[in-house]
Amino acid sequence: MGKQSGKNLAGFGKRKMANRFNTGKKSRRLEEENVAHSPASTSSGELPNEESNGVVSEEETVYKEPSMYDKLLMTLGSSNKSVSAAYKLRKRQEEGISDSENSEDDGSESSSDSEDADNDEEGVDDEDPEMAGIEEHSEDSENEDDQETSAFDDEETHDSDAEQDLGTSSQSAVEPSMCLSSFDIHWGHKLTKAEVENLSKKKWTYEWEVPAVGMTKGNWAGTGECFTKDDDPNSCYGLKQKLYKHWLDVYCRSGGNDFHSSRERLFFSLFNSYRDILHCNKKPFYHRGSTEDSNVMDAYIMQCLNHVFKTRDLVTKNDAKVSKLRETANNEIPTDDSFLDHGFTRPKVLILLPMASIALRVVKRIIQLTPSAHKVNVEHMDRFSREFGTDDNEDEKEITPPGQEILKPHKSSKPSDFQVLFGGNSKDDFMVGIKFTKRSIKLYSDFYTSDIIVASSVGLLKKIDEAKINKEKDVDYLSSIEVLVIDHADVITMQNWDFLKSVVEQLNHIPSKQHGTDVMRIRPWYLDGYAPFYRQTILLSYYSNPDINNLFNKHCSNYHGKVKLVHEHKGVLPKVVLQVRQIYQRFDADSIEHFDDARFEYFTTKVFPKIKDSVEGGIMIFISSYFEYVRVRNFLKSQSASFCLLHEYAQQSDISRARVRFFEGKRKIMLYTERSHFYHRYKIRGIQNLIIYSLPERKEFYPEVVNMLDGSNDMACTVLFSQFDLLRLERIVGLASAKRMLASKMKMFSFS
Repeated sequence: MGKQSGKNLAGFGKRKMANRFNTGKKSRRLEEENVAHSPASTSSGELPNEESNGVVSEEETVYKEPSMYDKLLMTLGSSNKSVSAAYKLRKRQEEGISDSENSEDDGSESSSDSEDADNDEEGVDDEDPEMAGIEEHSEDSENEDDQETSAFDDEETHDSDAEQDLGTSSQSAVEPSMCLSSFDIHWGHKLTKAEVENLSKKKWTYEWEVPAVGMTKGNWAGTGECFTKDDDPNSCYGLKQKLYKHWLDVYCRSGGNDFHSSRERLFFSLFNSYRDILHCNKKPFYHRGSTEDSNVMDAYIMQCLNHVFKTRDLVTKNDAKVSKLRETANNEIPTDDSFLDHGFTRPKVLILLPMASIALRVVKRIIQLTPSAHKVNVEHMDRFSREFGTDDNEDEKEITPPGQEILKPHKSSKPSDFQVLFGGNSKDDFMVGIKFTKRSIKLYSDFYTSDIIVASSVGLLKKIDEAKINKEKDVDYLSSIEVLVIDHADVITMQNWDFLKSVVEQLNHIPSKQHGTDVMRIRPWYLDGYAPFYRQTILLSYYSNPDINNLFNKHCSNYHGKVKLVHEHKGVLPKVVLQVRQIYQRFDADSIEHFDDARFEYFTTKVFPKIKDSVEGGIMIFISSYFEYVRVRNFLKSQSASFCLLHEYAQQSDISRARVRFFEGKRKIMLYTERSHFYHRYKIRGIQNLIIYSLPERKEFYPEVVNMLDGSNDMACTVLFSQFDLLRLERIVGLASAKRMLASKMKMFSFS
């Protein structure tokens, strides 16, 4: 596709939304929506005045301005005869000319167009047009496999699955009811202009709370109506029957005996609501939480598989109906809204993960939870295991039942959670596509022919940056993501959260090229630019912080609503095994924009003078963010202070030298960052006095750092905090103590 056509297609986004929903200007709606063969037909189903009266004014016919679909069809018609025929049919209908009249007037031309259309149909692959694509190393056998998939799925879904189908009725008639699945309800809804305007304000009101099963002092809070209910096991919980049966079999073989009450099933029901989900207290596998982590992972994997398979079944059924209608209606293009089932590109699911070892764990579980009939062959598995794994033990570990797959930590001075998390492949730059066919799963499939993309934010951002530099490249495969899963967001915050944010901002944009999509079957809300309001985001983390909350509030705008976990923390002070005087000093800040400045001013005026006047060394300053570290480092330089540095970008030789100098007293102060501790978990010797400039994000780091005072003569620790540190403070001292410390008139508090 050349640059010119790419620019024309990018014009999708120029359609004015107001015209689509303005019921007061029906003549205008006639121009844009009175098209029997266009996906942009009015969602209300109401006919314009002129059409209802059977009269189209001469002025309307002569001076009518081309609509968005007119321009689109004219652009594509030059290279696609079937689309050109659709455009001619559109013009005939707008001019009030029947098919029979046209045949009499333009008999030879119609006959020629019909023959060309038939010839085009003979050359079309049986594979779904949206999913069609040429892979760099594709084989004929794979194409045949995809062709068999359509017939296989169509037969299977009619015979064995009691799947809810949107059928041939208009999607505008779809209403929430007992006969429709959450899939049908969510994707069948049509947003109104008022709904879009309200969603664009990004203001959310959590109206209900229910207890979180299996979690002490935890509740699920949500917007809109409370959806929690006791699901009927006979309904397969909204899963496709073949997925449900296979998942149940896997569950039973792993030793489970009550699937209905299992945590993985309960989490799946939550995810299958198609709402945006924020689970900010997920105990990760590396913190002896392998069972809980596996339960949540299984649930979101089943949500992803269910969405992919249901989407493919819907397209397959509609393909068969379209083919049948064309046979009986002289190759006319179906006009019913129920046939609008495409996005711009095939990939529908994006799973963002921080490390290759975690991606290995997730992808292997995807393969395990895929029904056996669809994984007779897993292509490129050896390559995937080699690039994402470390050794044979890692591979063996990944195929064990959930809760038992974690390797035993090797003998080391490092904490066990560090050994488990970094024991595998810790590479943070990866990206792999997964494609499902009738009998096989293909790893490393071309991104445009993939169903699921598993990637890191680093790897994906590189692709985005490459596309900005090289105009021949693009990332349009992100344009139709309908389910986004961000797992282990807490680890991603230790990498670079801005990378993740940039990736999310790139999702659901209007593509620059066509990419072989059947434009006559694209869902209208894709063309209107409403895809972000339909996308479901599942955000999973060990803890919550302002960055995670901001992403959930500002970049997750699902019209169906939001659900988040509200959890009360107990604190980690009992894990401080030494008798250390922990002095918490509160400083005041006017706003969140200025609280970094307020912290720095408090340190330089209240804390540092005491350090400067002290003759004793062994002072370690623990700093959470790199930005704060740079600021304090520059200040110490300006004061000609004696200090050394331990940060995440330091060379190993510099780190070793700094630790020795600090231990020997040759350097009075050491600056130590949280990210450096995350990646290395050093045990610093020689600390006499500890100053926590900013509380750590990860609560387990607090007792680890404070316990480094072992051997100190003073056993003193000073902690700075403000009212904007509530999330970190409550994880360390507990919610009740945190609220009391922020509300009290006193500004200094002591724990020992």
